[in-house]
Amino acid sequence: MKKKVLKVVAPLAFWLALWAFGAQVVGKELLLPSPAAAIQTLLTLLGEGAFWHAVAATLGRVTAGVLLGVLLGMILGVVTASWRWCDLLLSPAMKAVRTVPVVSFILLLYFWLPSGRVPVATAALMALPVVWRAARQGIAAADPLLLEAAGHYRLNLWGRVKLVYLPGAMPALCAGWENALGLAWKAGVAAEVLCQPKWAAGSALQSAKAYLDAPALFAWTAVVVALSLAMEALLHLALGPWREEGR
Repeated sequence: MKKKVLKVVAPLAFWLALWAFGAQVVGKELLLPSPAAAIQTLLTLLGEGAFWHAVAATLGRVTAGVLLGVLLGMILGVVTASWRWCDLLLSPAMKAVRTVPVVSFILLLYFWLPSGRVPVATAALMALPVVWRAARQGIAAADPLLLEAAGHYRLNLWGRVKLVYLPGAMPALCAGWENALGLAWKAGVAAEVLCQPKWAAGSALQSAKAYLDAPALFAWTAVVVALSLAMEALLHLALGPWREEGR
């Protein structure tokens, strides 16, 4: 237990000390505020109802985007793994989504959707190709001998999915879901910064930048990072048994 705590505390203390030293050297809060200034701003924010409203709204948007991206990615992954002509048609589109800059999607979606929905759609688009690839590779990795045995015992579709496809695909799917969550957080908050919904962590970041409030900018950045890491940790914990046992 002590070793685990030390692994968390030691790096945090090191980077905080380095940050404090850098702030002292720079000597300008506008360029690099001290950790004390950022923490004080964060404590002030924690006492404001608007802060929690913005955090809840951002959490809701990112979560909705991830779920939508995972659902579409799983469906399209199964389709492309099952039918070659679908793979031929959809693979170029998935590769294009992966390579097009996020800001391009945000600006295009801003023409078509309300500002509050752009982060959801952007997060879903970033999660989609990652989950699609993981599902496609996971299904393709199914053991041919197990599939032959399933045919011999005349297992129905659900039996084949449960006993053959899922055990082989779960490691790839777990890794894909975790990567998708990280990308969705970055893309969703970036979309909030550009589109500025009324309640959003990204809007607060943009406001701090506009008012040259460096401590608030650092405080909100810390909030976004903490939320992202917390969600990734919860997902990693939930997927642990599936990843290790492939069940």
